Amino acid sequence: MIHINNHMAAWIALAVLFVVPPVSAGSDNMDKPKWIKGVGDPFAGKQKSLICQGCHGVDGHSTDEMIPKLAGQYEGYIAKQMRNYQAGTRTHEYMNGMASPLSDQDLDDISAYFSNQTRMKGKPSALNKRGQELFLKGNIAKGVMICVYCHGGAGKGLEADIAMYPVIGGQHKTYLIKTLKDFRQDDRFNSPSVVMNKIVRSLSDADIEALADYMSSL
Repeated sequence: MIHINNHMAAWIALAVLFVVPPVSAGSDNMDKPKWIKGVGDPFAGKQKSLICQGCHGVDGHSTDEMIPKLAGQYEGYIAKQMRNYQAGTRTHEYMNGMASPLSDQDLDDISAYFSNQTRMKGKPSALNKRGQELFLKGNIAKGVMICVYCHGGAGKGLEADIAMYPVIGGQHKTYLIKTLKDFRQDDRFNSPSVVMNKIVRSLSDADIEALADYMSSL
């Protein structure tokens, strides 16, 4: 008889809710997104995004490690985050105020512009084997789900119309560390069904560091 402890039960419950077919590592590492036409106008978004470009870069490739890259991120995901800032379900010292005056069309157009830029890509570095193991296989004993199931083999998401699984491969390491810790500490709770908070709850600082190091290199 197989004994199922609390950690394993939690992992299985999450797997049932969010199961998707496995993706092999490196299967989705195209630079350009496989774009499905969204609701925004990327041409109008280029001009409207001037207010964003000072921090996030003209083409969405920010140079500040604390500011996320937006290049090639899914349109629906970017728009959702902006609407969460407007609603106050996600907070940031600057972003809530920046998002506040934007109309729904503005948000969609800006999101479309950044999503159509050359997708973010990490810098080659020494392989972090611990991070790779967590990303590709998770940790059943600790209830940590497999990242690749939702974020794709190279961290570039699954399909362009599934905005709940954002592009994370090639994102800044410092930003990824902060994001994972914010979810772990419930300082951020705007993922669907707060699934990210549940997944990272048992990650140690060393786990998060290793994961972020690996994901940022993809």
